[in-house]
Amino acid sequence: MTELGSMAWPPAPIKTERLVLREPEARDRAAAIELLASPEVGTYLGGPQPRDEVERAIPGAPSRRPGRFTVDLDGAMIGQITLYKETGHLRQAAGRAELGYLFLPEAWGCGYAAEACGAALYWFAETFPGEQVVLATQTANVRSMRLAAKLGFTEVERYEAYGAEQWFGTWSPATPSD
Repeated sequence: MTELGSMAWPPAPIKTERLVLREPEARDRAAAIELLASPEVGTYLGGPQPRDEVERAIPGAPSRRPGRFTVDLDGAMIGQITLYKETGHLRQAAGRAELGYLFLPEAWGCGYAAEACGAALYWFAETFPGEQVVLATQTANVRSMRLAAKLGFTEVERYEAYGAEQWFGTWSPATPSD
């Protein structure tokens, strides 16, 4: 199952101190193409996608899908977050929601990813109480490893895939103490 159940989508935009998490819009097309074609962004994802292929794949607005958030700073897309039920590419994730994130290189190092992912995880915990979230990243992706730790993901295992060591972790919503 790739959907997040029968919930209405999209939710109301999620606002943080500096950001808005919202559904993709036509005005995000250029930034979405830049994101997917960026050599820096593609470093740990098998390389950048050829720009002409991305342009053909995104003819209008980036796809709208339950679990996909555009991260907006001052009216412009700086990244995207996904929270999808695992689609089968990770046996370890079987049926659990997987957090994914991509940010434009100019947004790196500003705390936007932690702020946006934290807000998405909070929304998820409120919407799906008790549901666990998983995350996989290459261990060589130091920024992603730091973000996983900052968000509270706990390492479950490391394994080899795609010619590199991978890290797999889980996140569970905090339970209120009595």
